[in-house]
Amino acid sequence: MAQLIDKSGRLDLKAVLDALVADGRVDAEQAQTLMAVAPHGPKREHPLALIAHHGWPDQLNPSRQLTLDELSRWLAARFQLPFVTIDPLKVDVPAVTSVMSYAYAERFKILAVEARADEVVIATAEPGVDEWRHELERILSKRVTPVVANPEDIGRYLLEFYSLSRSVLGASQEQGRSFGGMQNLEQLMELGRSGKLEANDQHVVNIVDWLLQYAFSQRASDIHLEPRREQGNIRFRIDGVMHQVYQVPATVMAAVTSRIKILGRMDVSEKRRPQDGRLKTRTPLGDEVELRLSTMPTAFGEKLVMRIFDPEVLVKDFSALGFSRDELAHWERLIAAPNGIILVTGPTGSGKTTTLYTTLKSLAQPEVNVCTVEDPIELIEPSFNQMQVQHNIGLDFASGVRTLLRQDPDIIMVGEIRDYETAEMAVQAALTGHLVFSTLHTNDAPTAITRLMEVGIPPYLINATVLGVLGQRLVRTLCPHCKQPGEVDRELWGSLVSPWKAPPPEQVQQPVGCLECRQTGFMGRVGIYEMMPMTSALKRRVHADCDIEELRREAIKEGMKPLRLNGAQKVAAGLTTLEEVIKVAPTHHDG
Repeated sequence: MAQLIDKSGRLDLKAVLDALVADGRVDAEQAQTLMAVAPHGPKREHPLALIAHHGWPDQLNPSRQLTLDELSRWLAARFQLPFVTIDPLKVDVPAVTSVMSYAYAERFKILAVEARADEVVIATAEPGVDEWRHELERILSKRVTPVVANPEDIGRYLLEFYSLSRSVLGASQEQGRSFGGMQNLEQLMELGRSGKLEANDQHVVNIVDWLLQYAFSQRASDIHLEPRREQGNIRFRIDGVMHQVYQVPATVMAAVTSRIKILGRMDVSEKRRPQDGRLKTRTPLGDEVELRLSTMPTAFGEKLVMRIFDPEVLVKDFSALGFSRDELAHWERLIAAPNGIILVTGPTGSGKTTTLYTTLKSLAQPEVNVCTVEDPIELIEPSFNQMQVQHNIGLDFASGVRTLLRQDPDIIMVGEIRDYETAEMAVQAALTGHLVFSTLHTNDAPTAITRLMEVGIPPYLINATVLGVLGQRLVRTLCPHCKQPGEVDRELWGSLVSPWKAPPPEQVQQPVGCLECRQTGFMGRVGIYEMMPMTSALKRRVHADCDIEELRREAIKEGMKPLRLNGAQKVAAGLTTLEEVIKVAPTHHDG
């Protein structure tokens, strides 16, 4: 492809534009205009980046833009090389940064993206410059395979990967000096107390900063720091799925954990007892984000989990959470009641707190006193009065509700009903004219009624106070940028909607995978719901010998759409897949 490059082997802007015009991708007039104003010289911008920044439509497909990725793909095809998208979660950073020095990689603007025993895959955006290939093959005694990647990605990850590796190496050496090889718990604790554990060492600070910013950019909901004997694992949960991100030496992991504990105002020297903390930071875009921290002692040291709370959650409306128009109308009718109990059920991580916070936020007017008792407070919200459960001083949910009742509340939110005392206090609050919201860990909405009976609430009190139950799960939503229509798997559809006999849609959307969703085909999550208002017919079924299957059948007869049916509607609407719904929604063999 000599016609695209200049004497030095680098891409020539005019030659690239001419080739794009010849291939029918760029308008000739636009190409001439760009040539007239394009900067020249040694520090010029990469030709593809320069073209991409103009946002021209692709003349072969005018509805699509000539993005830098699209242009890089075109370049790869021109040079008959593979095109790769660099996914940092799939790159073994220590391995690829050990292939060559930063100075060498920066000089040729190349980046190793895969390092195997007999081969190294190296990304470049200047495929005409290849003297490095033979040099590296000679030095490494391995086959070197060049691939083409987006030049901006190469520049960004070149800096990011080498900075991180340098910080981990520096921290490792620092910690090696600090610890002097000592690794047992008592010695570590002494070091922590004596201040020799260099949690404020600049290398460690860099690693923590990178970790948080990286988690925000990857849309992670949780960061897991897991110590092991030799190496500590860093993993992110993204859209409900865990991803391995990085491995660091055990000593560095201990220092990183200490740094985060300092930021979260936790006791750094205490490593034997679980601790909770929270910290606030900002995303690269300047948005404030809150993180909830939790430590747990393990065989190899402290495991730390950071739950990331996105303040955007509270700004979301019900449609963004996944409520249909009908469901929202039912829900608004329920929450408009002056008093009673409304329960939200589902397993951990099914979005119950988000639903409750969004609901309370919509109810928290200046003339309404909203009080909550939570364990722990998940998000600080200025329009609520929030109280934290503290078991060490005897402040549990039941005593918390007792306190709230003396605070002249209109609406009370109890984090979770776990025992008879809490359930009884919630019932008392509802009977004395308050609207009470709470959560229960049950499989579906009807089971919440039998769970209340199991903890000791008599059926007549359930009928007198419970207004309705909302069961929910979270399913991953298809990436809007790359989803494509596909055939309906009728057998799978039948198993999902049986026994409700809902006809299958004409077609469904299927995951594909693109740069936006990191090739997963999914982006974000949405709720699937089953709403069970306590109608008079349902109340007649609530008695001491209540049969859960009978109760469920009656609820469906009264208009409750079970989770699987609600999920099927989301599939028909092109939001998610049958497999996603089947994975999270419970099966019931009843009609």
